[in-house]
Amino acid sequence: MAEFNKDSLGNVLLVAISVCLVCSIIVSTAAVALRPLQQLNKELDQKENILRAAGMLPPGATVDAQGRGVDELFAEFEVRAVDLDTGEYVNIDVDDYDPLKAAKDPARSTDLTAAQDIATIGRRENISLVYLRRVDGKLDKVVIPVRGYGLWGTLYGYLALDGDVETISGLGFYSHKETPGLGGEVDNPNWKALWPGVRLYDSKGEPAVDLVKVRSPSGSQAAQYEVDALSGATLTTRGVQHLIDFWAGDLGFGPYLNNLRTSG
Repeated sequence: MAEFNKDSLGNVLLVAISVCLVCSIIVSTAAVALRPLQQLNKELDQKENILRAAGMLPPGATVDAQGRGVDELFAEFEVRAVDLDTGEYVNIDVDDYDPLKAAKDPARSTDLTAAQDIATIGRRENISLVYLRRVDGKLDKVVIPVRGYGLWGTLYGYLALDGDVETISGLGFYSHKETPGLGGEVDNPNWKALWPGVRLYDSKGEPAVDLVKVRSPSGSQAAQYEVDALSGATLTTRGVQHLIDFWAGDLGFGPYLNNLRTSG
């Protein structure tokens, strides 16, 4: 009878394959089991970022001053789908719609020319989402998703406006690749605190936010549109400037926001 050789090539391969198979089953099972939790965490993070941009949730907190949590606060918002070309609402299932996925689909997005693509996003979804909060029947906040290329990658965030649809409530980014201490200062609460009260549009309805190195005198006409540039981060500052101009303009949410201002 031949002696069993546990160190033979065949046995080594069998053990390796068996270990790989068991590990793959464990990883796959864990991934499937954790997927619902991952989706819930993703949705919670999205809600938090929208609330922070709207100034309804303090930095780092998960409840407001009255002790209301993320889900309770976000329930005050109405989510609507908007055709970016017409600025009109469209009837789709907003719970299952992802504008970023739509932007990658040629059938559901628009390929931007170099002249149009000031935010360097490549394609723009045809339909996006907006988040509306009303108080006593009157519009109090409108939040729009924004994105654009900075120094090392795309910045993804939300821009919130007051009920007049002209005054900024806040700006926040939930994902970016900017350099810590430089472009990464987009996360600095002190810089984000400069945005509330800034005017998004000029008297002609054109995007007018201006990120500057030297501010105009307080109380001047220009000062109401100005935000401090990020020190030592010229390209990130330029990226923020361009993404604001794009999403507030005619190819972004400009038509919708104009409709909202004029017709309510």
